[in-house]
Amino acid sequence: MSARALLSLVFAVLAGCAAAELMPDHDRQIPSLDPRYHVGPVLFSDDFSKGLDNWLVELEQPGRVEARDGKLIIDVPAGCTVWFKPELDGPVLIEYEATVIQAGGPNDRASDLNCFWMARDPRAPGGDVLAIRRSGKFADYHQLLTYYVGLGGNSNTTTRFRRYIGSPTTRPLLPEHDLSDRQYLITPNQKQNIRLVACGRLIQYWRDDRKIFEFTDPEPYTTGRFALRTVSNHMTIEKFTVCRLRRS
Repeated sequence: MSARALLSLVFAVLAGCAAAELMPDHDRQIPSLDPRYHVGPVLFSDDFSKGLDNWLVELEQPGRVEARDGKLIIDVPAGCTVWFKPELDGPVLIEYEATVIQAGGPNDRASDLNCFWMARDPRAPGGDVLAIRRSGKFADYHQLLTYYVGLGGNSNTTTRFRRYIGSPTTRPLLPEHDLSDRQYLITPNQKQNIRLVACGRLIQYWRDDRKIFEFTDPEPYTTGRFALRTVSNHMTIEKFTVCRLRRS
């Protein structure tokens, strides 16, 4: 075997190993919570046993973001965004378990279990959000085209859904997407299941099998990336999964 052929084989093996880190669990069956679609194959899953190779971290100030003991641990004193590197092409369901920790630590605060999904940046080539490095300050993300939920924002007083339109100054907020009742806020130290749906025009946000937001988008964002977003927070993420959705 020539040196060039051997080198090609090595690269192929390494590429296969990298892909294996995101091999989905095809045996996992995820039930649908809405009769308008059913949950198809698992596209990606991460049990956080192999580090942060699948994630890109943006921090406003130095903090701790690590994968350990089957969890993504975020313990930060300021703004933090953690991007899932693979681009998602809808229709998809994004699911994970999250726990906001309040146990006396310096960053322990029941607030800001937030997320972006189907995110693109009109300023970047091809809209690729990862082509532009951001500081971790929240204002750096206002120009995205994305869906966003701020669960327990503003020191756990609001939960809001927004459809970002790529404007640095305007982030529309409909009255029905601005919630403040305690049932929609964060209970610290309690694991909760989060589901994000992008199924054509149908956009949903679920927590613990309860739908909190539904939006029919006449011009839906159908491709883009997912990110966890928080500020001054200590939380853990487990069992991250992305599945294909099939319309019923």
